[in-house]
Amino acid sequence: MTNLKAKVIAVANQKGGVGKTTTSLNLAAALAAKGKKVLLVDSDPQGNASSGVGVFKSDEKGHLYHCYMNNRDTESCIRETRSKKLSILPSSIDLVGVEIELISLKEREKQLKRILRPTHEHYHYIIIDCPPSLGLLTINGLTAADSVLIPLQCEYFALEGLAQLVETIRKVKRTLNRGLYIEGLLLTMYDRRNRLTHQVATEVKKHFGAQVYNTVIPRNVRLSESPSYGKTIMEYDRKCPGAKAYIKLGNELLRRSKEE
Repeated sequence: MTNLKAKVIAVANQKGGVGKTTTSLNLAAALAAKGKKVLLVDSDPQGNASSGVGVFKSDEKGHLYHCYMNNRDTESCIRETRSKKLSILPSSIDLVGVEIELISLKEREKQLKRILRPTHEHYHYIIIDCPPSLGLLTINGLTAADSVLIPLQCEYFALEGLAQLVETIRKVKRTLNRGLYIEGLLLTMYDRRNRLTHQVATEVKKHFGAQVYNTVIPRNVRLSESPSYGKTIMEYDRKCPGAKAYIKLGNELLRRSKEE
């Protein structure tokens, strides 16, 4: 496919357990379901986005690590998934070593940008699932991206660490990626019956205004179950509240990008 120019979105938050991988997986699947050609990049050594689409660590083909350290051809490491429009550049535990191995390399923050450059004309969207840290893998994700999507859980410490993430985004914008901007903030684990949920939502909207997505992702057992079956929520249970929320998020993102 030619004449495409992928929009690259990094999904990032250094806090764990905020729904980052769930969002990367299911937003990618929702966009694919809308007919967009999507590449999901698993940049987390835990490899949960990879197993979440049925690509397991025992698979012998190349992973993102090999693109970083062995200059492996990016296309040769990309796998198709059961979803016709969704592909993945998978991860493995080897990726843990990248941060150490890159330290002495010139332009170490721009390696993922180099890796993804050949793929841009083949996809509408590239979604990067960053690890829960602000280390070199996340900096590479932010440097390679056009924008950042920040999932925030509706819990007491939701805003804790957010200032640090926003400052990191500003530094990357200033020094490595001038065009980088915040795509939006996404409220996850939303429970309408819980007063704290409403308090967190109000606080986030007060600080970030229109950058907060109207779509919220509810607490949903089916969302938690689907990765253990190697399926996105679109394959596992498309009618559950979690799937409907991610379809709505995909629509809102396309609307904001004026692409619906």
